[in-house]
Amino acid sequence: MPLPTVETETRPSPTWSVIWLHGLGADGNDFAPIVPELVDAAWPGVRFVFPHAPVRAVTVNNGAPMRAWYDIKGLAIADKQDAEGIRASIEEVEALIAREEDRGVPASRIILAGFSQGGAMALSAGLRHRETLAGLLILSAYLPLHDTIEAERAGANHSTPIFWGHGTADPIVPLVLGEHSREALESLGHRIDWHTYPMAHQVSLPEIADVRAWLTERFADA
Repeated sequence: MPLPTVETETRPSPTWSVIWLHGLGADGNDFAPIVPELVDAAWPGVRFVFPHAPVRAVTVNNGAPMRAWYDIKGLAIADKQDAEGIRASIEEVEALIAREEDRGVPASRIILAGFSQGGAMALSAGLRHRETLAGLLILSAYLPLHDTIEAERAGANHSTPIFWGHGTADPIVPLVLGEHSREALESLGHRIDWHTYPMAHQVSLPEIADVRAWLTERFADA
């Protein structure tokens, strides 16, 4: 069964879906309030889906249980990666995509979005998905399992548009880690709409404005 979610539909019978994954220790309610600030009245009907990650022990937080897409085993988040947890969460994202398709929204009108650890999962799952998605919206994140992405990425999403926003003063996911991830994907031919903002590990109003413009372009492409 798909994970439990918080959902908002901008119109009845939406024709698009945005699956938005939260960061470590948060839940699906974390980004739900962004919808009124983000939505443009000219958009088609959109279902925003904010899933709750499973609860698991997180090593870097002294083993405390919290909602997390995978374990973080050290302060350097890209080291000692929890490959088993990441791959299990990729399957959870696949189930969420399948449910949107069952509800009448094709993969070509589904956008995967995420912040921090959720952004890492949106990249990991989206680039491996076997059907072409409408876009990947990545905020303050990085690419985990980077050493396997070339072999495991799906050709269907080689040209999928990617918006990537990152704070220049981010102490949690350092800007350099995001830049290295971006460069790795660009070297494989992926197109990335890269933006930086003078902020820490957060979302800012200028970033929201850029995300709105990027989503408007995606909706117009269909």
